[in-house]
Amino acid sequence: MRTWLVIAAERREFEGILRKVGTSSKLEWPGVRFARQSQWNGDHWLLVANGPGSALVGKALGCRRDVSGMISTGFCGALDPALRVGDIVVGSESTVESGMPFVRGEILSRDRVAVSAEEKRNLREATGAVAVEMEAAAVSRKAGEWEVPFYCIRVVSDAAGRNLPLDFNSYRDAEGRFSRGRIAVAAIGRPFSVMPALLEFDRDCRRAAEALGEFLAGCRF
Repeated sequence: MRTWLVIAAERREFEGILRKVGTSSKLEWPGVRFARQSQWNGDHWLLVANGPGSALVGKALGCRRDVSGMISTGFCGALDPALRVGDIVVGSESTVESGMPFVRGEILSRDRVAVSAEEKRNLREATGAVAVEMEAAAVSRKAGEWEVPFYCIRVVSDAAGRNLPLDFNSYRDAEGRFSRGRIAVAAIGRPFSVMPALLEFDRDCRRAAEALGEFLAGCRF
């Protein structure tokens, strides 16, 4: 039996996976916000989320674990205009097989949310990457230190031509986590502009999480 360590930023990115797994149990993992484990497809799966960005990944992975491989997963922003919400993007260095469609390409990792369509267009032109996220580079470095295989499997939660409803970078706390309370207050303060867009983005994230769960359920490493 292999043991896979799956790292995301937020619990909600695991929602589709957890529904597919069906039964999971608490995982003792000091210092992280969310940790569950399950037996799935004949393997042992460890699901860990500790917030966005490389610093919080470093805190979550401070102590080495005996694992067969590490998977950086969760949401990403599309840089390629052809990508749509719910599309699966697999990092160019990741060798996976699936009967479901996916896009393979360079995934840019940076410690900042790409908020506007203009910012995403500029990143596409500067790097050639197809998508952008915030944790994979840190997980990849840790996998190298632990000498285990690394995989990056992401799902698009916002399209390249879309402006996010808020600059989420402005709502991170001292540790780098997104402050849900401050985001809620900002949305309530602009009920006719920000609130509807935030609700639409939330629906897209739910759809993306479901698509990610479907893909990982049939993915082979």
